[in-house]
Amino acid sequence: MQKIRLTKEFGFEAAHALHNYDGKCKNIHGHSYKLFVTVLGVPEVDENATKYGMVMDFGDLKKIINTLIVDKFDHALVLSSKSEIDKNKGKELFERFVETDYQPTCENMLVDFADKISPLLPQNVKLHSLKLYETANSYAEWFASDQE
Repeated sequence: MQKIRLTKEFGFEAAHALHNYDGKCKNIHGHSYKLFVTVLGVPEVDENATKYGMVMDFGDLKKIINTLIVDKFDHALVLSSKSEIDKNKGKELFERFVETDYQPTCENMLVDFADKISPLLPQNVKLHSLKLYETANSYAEWFASDQE
């Protein structure tokens, strides 16, 4: 049976600051993130199955990503727990505040996202790759094959 990759694009706006960074990104600033989630699997062959011909229902993938990532990070301030910015003040000033145990770079966000997405996919579907654009011309990629 042929394996197929499905990709769905998501977008969210978020602000962050990089702890101990030696450039402008040590200051709070925002990005219009674009996240591309690609899964890999074999289309359902049972003609009586509700997902016949599908690797995964795009709507199901949308629910997973929106719940885990978009709903949490969209219009949020994201700071590392090591940040010297007063997080209590951040929680007062920002309705949406995400504190991470990692430096909130594009690269580290992808690792976090991959760890959260993979366990929620259907049994026969694997996370193939993630691509996260931080700006229109800068992105990071995560591939399952690179983790082996």
